[in-house]
Amino acid sequence: MVPMTQPSRPSFVTALQRGLKGRCPACGDGALFWRYLKVEPACHACGHDLAQYPADDGPAYFTILIVGHLIVAPILLFPFIWQAPLWLVIPATLLPLAGLTLLLLPRIKGAFIGGLYVLGVKESDAHLHSADAAD
Repeated sequence: MVPMTQPSRPSFVTALQRGLKGRCPACGDGALFWRYLKVEPACHACGHDLAQYPADDGPAYFTILIVGHLIVAPILLFPFIWQAPLWLVIPATLLPLAGLTLLLLPRIKGAFIGGLYVLGVKESDAHLHSADAAD
């Protein structure tokens, strides 16, 4: 059994960096994911409960924002994209879009969970959200 000692809380930037690397935001040693986007229930190194952070749609929104600014916005600024044939434009834009999205999504989700960890936002705090109170 893994010892349940909780390390001291890291800084916000440190927790984000640990999450970007796919590591536990509490200790930085254990893996954050056991599959592509599936969060480990608990850290194997420190025993921290990783499943308690509600990283629902936030990482997807940030990923879309970043990918849109890195790929879509520059493409729209170049006039040659409007004159190129569709058979060339579609794969030349969709492949980088898909590749960058798949590359960034787990890293952004890890950083998002790291931020939630430092801020102390947990799934059990859902009753505090104003949208949930309206139901």
